[in-house]
Amino acid sequence: MQIKNKQIINNYAFIDSQNLNLAIRDQGWVLDFKRFRRYLQDKYCASKAFIFIGYLPTNESLYTSLQEYGYILIFKPTLHLPDGKVKGNIDAELVLHAMIEYANYDKAIIVTGDGDFYCLIDHLEKQNKLEKLIIPNRYKFSSLLRGFTSDMVFMNDLKDKLEYK
Repeated sequence: MQIKNKQIINNYAFIDSQNLNLAIRDQGWVLDFKRFRRYLQDKYCASKAFIFIGYLPTNESLYTSLQEYGYILIFKPTLHLPDGKVKGNIDAELVLHAMIEYANYDKAIIVTGDGDFYCLIDHLEKQNKLEKLIIPNRYKFSSLLRGFTSDMVFMNDLKDKLEYK
């Protein structure tokens, strides 16, 4: 919780890690997750930041670092596809946790460019519970999300502030 304009604000961030990571890397830079957590807290009063991520035993050091930066990790078991790729679809978990935590936060910050979250974002907006929709790449995101332009911010504009150096 943070105090802003003499008001206590308690917002939560819900982060689609795969969409975030791939979209940022596609732009040719790497996100500094520590700085991103601080940004979410300072800019949007995110007292909690849930990051939804596929679990791989080889990524333990990453998970430890994310927890040290203040993220709450929600793991999804992964599948190894025949083409060698690893898939961990977190969509249902993110929506479920946003609703489980619904009474505990003032507003939600959703970090994704994936249109599968349209129904959640639409519901949050209609209930005046959407603080911000943070889209990792302004040039590659679902057209379903275009109806939320007044609630959007694009991470392309945040490279100088959030790039890992």
